[in-house]
Amino acid sequence: MDNLDWTLTRSFLAVAETGSLSAAARNLGLSQPTLSRHIRDLETALGLTLFTRQARGLSPTDAAAQILPHVRAMRDAAAQLGLAAAGQDSALTGTVRLTASRIVAHHLLPPMIADLRRIAPQIDIELVPTDETENLLFRAADIALRMYRPTQLDLIARHLCDTQMGLYASNAYIAEKGAPSSMADLQRHHFVGLDKSDLMLRYMHRLGFAASRGDFPVRCDDQIVYWNLVRAGLGIGGMQCIIADADPTVARIAPFVPLPPLPIWITAHQALRNTPRLRRVFDHLTTAFRALKP
Repeated sequence: MDNLDWTLTRSFLAVAETGSLSAAARNLGLSQPTLSRHIRDLETALGLTLFTRQARGLSPTDAAAQILPHVRAMRDAAAQLGLAAAGQDSALTGTVRLTASRIVAHHLLPPMIADLRRIAPQIDIELVPTDETENLLFRAADIALRMYRPTQLDLIARHLCDTQMGLYASNAYIAEKGAPSSMADLQRHHFVGLDKSDLMLRYMHRLGFAASRGDFPVRCDDQIVYWNLVRAGLGIGGMQCIIADADPTVARIAPFVPLPPLPIWITAHQALRNTPRLRRVFDHLTTAFRALKP
């Protein structure tokens, strides 16, 4: 027990939190056979059975549940140690891992990163486009761009801008269906909907639309695909105006619909904020986003 391998406990924690060998293996970048071996080795070292197989995956045993808080404490301590060490890195060269939503990563970040690389070519950028929340404490990313104010402790957060939102339809859709001239007229049109998310439905209900999931003949939660469905003429959809207004295949419609602006925040763990290359990227993105038209 004195020489317990942290790699084994990390694998145990990943399986316990995902409930699946395959999901845990993807998260850790390991093969399933390697992960299975880690679990067997840890069970041997501890003299415990850690998981039972259920219809939907693996479930921690009572013994596993007892040690889970201690393993999480080990993970948190290791993460804090890594952050403290990284915060002492005084080099301007190196890699910065940046995460943002798929829409922002696809449409807004590429020219900003190109500008950064021209003025600071010694900094490598790893861009992680995802609509999932990456955990900065565990170094899943160094800097994150969020569409909400981060509330996690030990984070430095800065509000960058609010981007205007609007309703858009493809030119082909407008030519066939016409542009809505009133709220009542808007209700007869097709919308591209969201699938599992109820965000659009909740907002439509606030506007007085008695809409249900079945009223959207095409639905998708992936924002890149969603926008391309709108561009293909499958219905009306919402988008950041700075992105949609640059697209000649669509036009803004129904400006009488009050869509709330979308905030953009930048955040980094406070232990890393003063690392030179992190500061360089953090400040560059702050300036670039604040230069965007609202």
